[in-house]
Amino acid sequence: MKTVLALLLLSTAASAESLPGFDHLTIDAPHRPRPLQAAIWYPAASETYTVPLGANPAFAGTRVQVGPAIAAGAHPLVILSHGSGGNIENLGWLAEGLVARGAIVAGVNHPGATSGDSSPRQLPMTIDRTRDLSALLATLKADPAFGPRIDAGNVTALGFSLGGATVLAAGGALFDAKAYAAYCDRFGTDAPDCLFMAKGGVDPHALPPEFQADMRIDGLSRIVAVDPAFTYAVIDDSLSRLPPVHLVTLGGPDHVWPAVDIGPDGSNFIARLPDASRTVINPAWHFSFLGLCTAQGPALLADEGDDPVCDNPAGSDRAAVHAQIIEDVAAAVGL
Repeated sequence: MKTVLALLLLSTAASAESLPGFDHLTIDAPHRPRPLQAAIWYPAASETYTVPLGANPAFAGTRVQVGPAIAAGAHPLVILSHGSGGNIENLGWLAEGLVARGAIVAGVNHPGATSGDSSPRQLPMTIDRTRDLSALLATLKADPAFGPRIDAGNVTALGFSLGGATVLAAGGALFDAKAYAAYCDRFGTDAPDCLFMAKGGVDPHALPPEFQADMRIDGLSRIVAVDPAFTYAVIDDSLSRLPPVHLVTLGGPDHVWPAVDIGPDGSNFIARLPDASRTVINPAWHFSFLGLCTAQGPALLADEGDDPVCDNPAGSDRAAVHAQIIEDVAAAVGL
């Protein structure tokens, strides 16, 4: 057994050299019925062995090395919030790119909103998602291995889609339930979030009171929101509570959903948050943020009648879009 392990380590050393360190974490979360499943990527000081992460018939996934020592120094921390129906391992491409620039990256799978576990009734419960991030942050800072390696003065919350709404709320934004209901009345089934809730019998005119709760998390240095949801419902008077915000829009006018349109034809959030920086990446579309797909991914999802998450707009290359996003986020975070 020792010989086999030694051969495995030798055979993977060269490929492991440029890969992030990785570990799964279990996060105690009193607001949830069971502990949260989390993941952390980090700069490695040694080499162990590589494994695939997030690979399945539709998505190519990434590769990581498991459990190496953490590189010395204090590293900026980026905590991730995935979108509705997503999962944290699908964002391994982003974590890998940011770790290569010196960051520690971590995220949780939000119960009730992950792949195969996404419920319409959970969609408006942003408060549970922000509590997930709060529990993750507290656990990381207290961890004897990771805590001393985190630059506590440089913590970014980055979210995509519903995760974008989550990190805005974590930064201090407040939501108005009546404004959200008006948005659903305006766009109806053209707004995928409103359509999804309707399929679950959720009335946007009777959202749970927690939708309007104060969900701010202390200790966040900045917010990066990629195609954030719920911007129609953000209360303008709460925007002064936010730390610096960077917004990323995927696609030009022909590919922006009403749900995440922050321009004048949508929520006009960019004008309401005048101090925010913004990058538009085009050609791209909302699902360009998800991981690289396998060759059979588009046909497989089409056969299953699933969302076209592996499709790309004409002239768009998802790997190139990812590279642009990594560079943009790295600049925003100061890596």
